[in-house]
Parts: sequence; C-alpha cells; structure tokens
Amino acid sequence: MYLSVTPPRQVKIGDAAAFAGTTPRAIRHYHQIGLLPEPERGGDGRRRYGYHDMIRLLWIRKIAEAGIRLDDMRAAFDDTRDIEENLGRLAETLAAQEADLRRQRMAVQRLRAVGNPLGLLSDLVTDRLSHLPPGALRPADLDALLVTERIFGPLAAAIQASAFIVLATHPGLRAEEDRLDAAEAALDDGVEPDDPRVEALAIQRYHHHKALGRAIEAAGLDTAEEELFEIHGDLDEQHDRRMSAFEAITKMPYDFSPARLRCIERAGQLLGQDLADSP
Repeated sequence: MYLSVTPPRQVKIGDAAAFAGTTPRAIRHYHQIGLLPEPERGGDGRRRYGYHDMIRLLWIRKIAEAGIRLDDMRAAFDDTRDIEENLGRLAETLAAQEADLRRQRMAVQRLRAVGNPLGLLSDLVTDRLSHLPPGALRPADLDALLVTERIFGPLAAAIQASAFIVLATHPGLRAEEDRLDAAEAALDDGVEPDDPRVEALAIQRYHHHKALGRAIEAAGLDTAEEELFEIHGDLDEQHDRRMSAFEAITKMPYDFSPARLRCIERAGQLLGQDLADSP
C-alpha cells in the first residue's frame, strides 16, 4: 500500500520558517529590509509562500550561514549588478570578518595570559605593561588607560603607560601621587576656585609631573615611546574617529568641583608654559 502525498501549492509563514530553518520574525525582517519580496496574502489576511519564495528564502539562509551581512546579501541578489562586483564585495566582507575574528582571538589570548582586565586593552598597552608583577597596576590605572585608549587611541594609551610603569616601580612617586589625588579630591568639599590651596596644589602637581618625566627618562622609557611613534605612528589614523577627541571628552562625565577643575587646568597651564619655553 502506497501513501500518496500531495505537496501544498503555498504555505503559511510558520511552515516556511520551519522548512528554511529560521523563524517567522526573521522572515518578517527580510521583508522589511527588502531582501525577501513580501508575497500576497490569502483570503484570511495571512502571507502565503510559494515555490520561488521558498527558493529565495533558502538562499538567504545559506548566505546568512556563511556570515555575510544583510546589506551584501541584497547585492548578491541584485541582477542589475555585475556578478564580479558582487563577489568582490562579499570577499571584502568576509576578509573584514576574518580580521575581526583574529582581533577577538588575540584579545582572548592576552586576557588569558595576563589574567586581569589589562588583557582587554590593545596589544600595545598590554605589551608595555606585561612585565610588571601582579598587583602592580591599580584598578584606577587600568580605568585611566581605558579612557585614554577610547578618546585618543591605543598609541596614546601606550605612551601613558610609561607613567604607570614608573608609579609601579617607584614607591616614593606612588606615595606622592596618592597624596596629590587625595588633596585634589578634598577640593570637592566646598572649596572655591580662587582659594589659595588650589594654586598651591596645582604647583605641587606640576612638580610631581616633572618628577615623573625625569623618572621616565632615567628608566629609558622615553626611548621606547619614540620607537612606538616610529613603528605605530599610523595608528592615530586607524583609530575610531566617529567622535573627535574633543567630543569624546565632553561626553565623558566627571563629578569634579569647579575648584578641582581649576586645579587641573592650572597644572596644565604650567606644563604648557614649560613646553613653550623649551628650545
């Protein structure tokens, strides 16, 4: 005895999704973005999918499984474009995805090797700091490097790392850094910007910064910074520039008081004057 099965001429969206290995929600999204033409609805107001609809949906699923973006799928189905152009775009997409995957793997490897969030920063920063003993870097140090990398890029964060190397290896400078940080935080407690303590503290911060610079030079870290510029100077151009540095700074919130901001500004003015006076 034989079982006779007559295939349907059209199916509903749930059956189409089940056959193609996707979901009705995904199919509706394909309709919305113009990737899959929306079929006519039946008398009950529901979509009905025929043979050609299912063929296109199956090809969409195959392309999606290859990791190709939806925008490039549209190019692949556009008969008005040259097939070589479409294949070229798809090849570029896959190459970009491979590069992203390599970066992700490298980040995981760094994270496993370092064993702390430092491994999530760029390899330039991680490499510069990887020789430090465990616990030498404080969470606030990592936070500062994270912000610098976001605003100015990995090269700037790698240069900033010199200061944290010195702080981690010079207890006296670290103690002075802690003292200045505490004194600056105390400015948030109702101190006015024109209070004499603000100017005095700015001068102390300026001298501390100079001491850090001397320690960086004594350790030969300034030479390493120059080498970074020579080798990786083009990283600034590759850095994500959707926001300018100024825009990024204005979007990063700090709850500093006017007195504390004035202290930071004044210390910066003193350092800037040094640069202006340098031959």
